[in-house]
Amino acid sequence: MRPRIPDYPLAIVRNLGILAHVDAGKTTVTERMLYLAGATYKRGEVHDGTTVTDFDPQERDRGITIFAAAVSCSWDGHRVNLIDTPGHVDFSDEVERSLRVLDGAIAVFDAVAGVEPQSESVWRLADRYGVPRIAFVNKLDRAGADLDTAVESIRRRLHKAPLVVQLPIGQEDRFAGVVDLVRMRALVWADGACSVGPVPEDLLAQARRRRRLLEESVAELHAGALEEFCVRPSISDETLAGALRDLTSSGAGLVVLCGSAYRDRGIEPLLDAVVAYLPSPLDVPPVRGEDGAERAADPRAPLAALAFKVNATATGRLTFVRIYSGTMRKGDTVLVTGLDTGAERAERVSRILRVQADRHTEVDLAVAGDIVAVVGLKSARLGTTLCAPGAPLVLEPPSTAEPVVSVAVEARRSTDADRLASGLARLAEEDPSLAVRTDAETGQTLLSGMGELHLEVAVEKLRREHVMDVSVGRPQVAHRETVVRGVSGLLYRHVKQDGGAGQLAHVVLDVEPLDGDGFEFASTVVGGRVPREYVRAVEAGCRDALADGPLGGHPVTGLRVTLTDGATHPKDSSDLAFRTAGRLGLREALRASAMELLEPVVEVTVTVPDEAAGGVLGDLAARRGRISGSSARAGTVVITAVVPLAEVFGYATRLRSRTQGRGTFTTRPAGYAPAR
Repeated sequence: MRPRIPDYPLAIVRNLGILAHVDAGKTTVTERMLYLAGATYKRGEVHDGTTVTDFDPQERDRGITIFAAAVSCSWDGHRVNLIDTPGHVDFSDEVERSLRVLDGAIAVFDAVAGVEPQSESVWRLADRYGVPRIAFVNKLDRAGADLDTAVESIRRRLHKAPLVVQLPIGQEDRFAGVVDLVRMRALVWADGACSVGPVPEDLLAQARRRRRLLEESVAELHAGALEEFCVRPSISDETLAGALRDLTSSGAGLVVLCGSAYRDRGIEPLLDAVVAYLPSPLDVPPVRGEDGAERAADPRAPLAALAFKVNATATGRLTFVRIYSGTMRKGDTVLVTGLDTGAERAERVSRILRVQADRHTEVDLAVAGDIVAVVGLKSARLGTTLCAPGAPLVLEPPSTAEPVVSVAVEARRSTDADRLASGLARLAEEDPSLAVRTDAETGQTLLSGMGELHLEVAVEKLRREHVMDVSVGRPQVAHRETVVRGVSGLLYRHVKQDGGAGQLAHVVLDVEPLDGDGFEFASTVVGGRVPREYVRAVEAGCRDALADGPLGGHPVTGLRVTLTDGATHPKDSSDLAFRTAGRLGLREALRASAMELLEPVVEVTVTVPDEAAGGVLGDLAARRGRISGSSARAGTVVITAVVPLAEVFGYATRLRSRTQGRGTFTTRPAGYAPAR
């Protein structure tokens, strides 16, 4: 007997992620939500290594989230599927892959630091995928914590309209609870319990004033609330809550809550806000395939699911999928589409697992709105689509950033060479932002990633899981080449005759710089001198030529190529001939152009004591850094600078020595700049 589709409505499902800068408290927020919802029997602590979501040994050793972990809980009759994402810049691709399959998110901010660099980066990623968010200002119990300052940084740096729905009761170490401005009540935590009561007399006037400001802000953004605001003394609680939900879904406003996750204060209203304001699978637009076909969130529609994470373990492969429509049953045959080869492959679903971080519970089926792991899919990769064989569909995969740092790796024992190759292939399969290649000149195996920490984690995983001794070289950055001054009218003739059908293709190319990164190709050929199919072949050949530039064999970016003329032969012209002409012609044009070497740069934000600021500024200048700003904050100076990535290697040790261990810094990618 086939398993029956569950009766619960999709309206009670919430799929959300926790986003923030490293150390803002994402994992602690997640742990408290799981505990209060009854999914765990005790509070997990990051510093004790007892958290549910940071289950990997490296995460517990380093005290940071490295891998996105999926967990579930129930609250107020709703099923909440949570993904705790990394906060470190080196793992932003892991965040992007999670955001691709989420319906909503909680952005966690530090009440002292406000919006930090990586907070801004993950916020932009959420903007890219149109993910509705609410904000939680954490750590209000810390010295120097200030909700208004944090909210102002949200307004200034994220360009959002913050809608603050709570007022703190007490400051810093006296922080005891919050006033709920929507329902005008006080929530106070003492001895691990939350009590609800009237607003304290000493805060009543301030609470009424802030409620009025909230109503005015909502009325400016929401037509229904504005209509009621104009005819009544105040907006009703029901209208205000409905308007806040609408503004969250549309992204026009940002609901802001506050609390202290470590002290268990503010988590219950945060869970209430998740249920009240973040969308269900029914509230988001239908998923759309590359051919324009749409699939609504309906368990009875044809299956459509996206693979967003792969764990290639020694005992088998776990493929994590978000099901957008339809139902997947144990034993079903599904069609895997979106493979690199462009082919489709039918595969059988051996098992379906409900995931709770590193623990799995087997289930018979999963429906639209579920996030589950599937066992038995051999060809599925990150970004592939699982669909019903009778209704094929290809969903847009999450994008993958290009690696910027490389290290040479080799097995210390020659007998481990094959195991090393297998281990590296498994790493690259799990994390597409890692790349493995062999240097043609030295024969070394190069592992490339998003930063020093990213590569350290990958190599340590290789050592632990494959139990092998690996030697690692010094990190090297990935350079690019670009065109400073191009050429016009470069004629390239490709003629090859060695018996039988020959190859003949003539192309005339213009090469010029392009603002920003990337490559553009255009054709201005008239009169059919180069047929359309051969124009496509010339473009393909030009893209082939971008792999290695004339300065040092680095990839070429930032140029526009125009095919202005050409010539064909009735018998000897072909796609292959014009593709070869495009490749060799562009290589010759690049050698004739003025080229420039580019290197990756990062925006560095350094926080140091006042007395150490001068030395740090001098050190950044010595590292070829360009200072972009500085500001004073409570006895410290925050310095921002754009620094070549190669100069940041080992900077943590240098900064600690200059500031007696009191300085901290963060980085985020800032693109490429001319190497000096």
